[in-house]
Amino acid sequence: MRIAVLSDIHGNLPALEAVLAAVTPYDAVWQLGDVVGYGPQPDEVVARLAAEHALGVRGNHDSAAIGQLDTDSFNDDARTALEWTAARIAPQTRDWLGALPLRSVDEPFTLVHGSPRDPTWEYVYSASIARANLTAFTTRHCLVGHTHIPLVLRQRGARMEGIRVTDGQTYALGEDRLFINPGSVGQPRDGDPRASAMILDTDAQRLEWRRVEYPVAQVQHLMAQSDLPQRLITRLEFGL
Repeated sequence: MRIAVLSDIHGNLPALEAVLAAVTPYDAVWQLGDVVGYGPQPDEVVARLAAEHALGVRGNHDSAAIGQLDTDSFNDDARTALEWTAARIAPQTRDWLGALPLRSVDEPFTLVHGSPRDPTWEYVYSASIARANLTAFTTRHCLVGHTHIPLVLRQRGARMEGIRVTDGQTYALGEDRLFINPGSVGQPRDGDPRASAMILDTDAQRLEWRRVEYPVAQVQHLMAQSDLPQRLITRLEFGL
């Protein structure tokens, strides 16, 4: 079975369409939260995921967009974009987001947006944070998003090791416990503006990351038309 694993789409429909085309064929879509926020097409992104029967979890931006999380915890640009999103999204989008759990399990994977001990806010980006989260889930592996950076953190004995991944890189699943981040579809932050996604091949027991170009200028134009913050528009060019 080939599963397209996506995270942090952030209302960026062209990036979503590009990664889905790039990872075809796939049998299922899993998403790790922050479907909306920042980007200009939240309804369209949710409709596309719903058409794919995507399974997954809710991120902090998703919760805030439907009024389940206070926006005071976000920076000014994120708050502005969330207020725009909350005012714009259709009832069916709100319902779809509201039905997402904060945690989901599909053996041998736990799916969360942030971390297993704090699915909403904690960022898993270091060995020490990963080690502190090992007792917070019982499956062998944990799929996370939130940092917008593709990454593997693995436990080998008493050690935790971090592995930054690149376009086309593969990783064989084994006995090690792993934290696995597919990177961000809609707003990469590792210095590469290309959309990031991952393929999970359960038959081959293998992961593969893909970086995909998409029409950034088109998304920027839509954001400018919607008066979304300029910093959010500009950063798409640089993947920062």
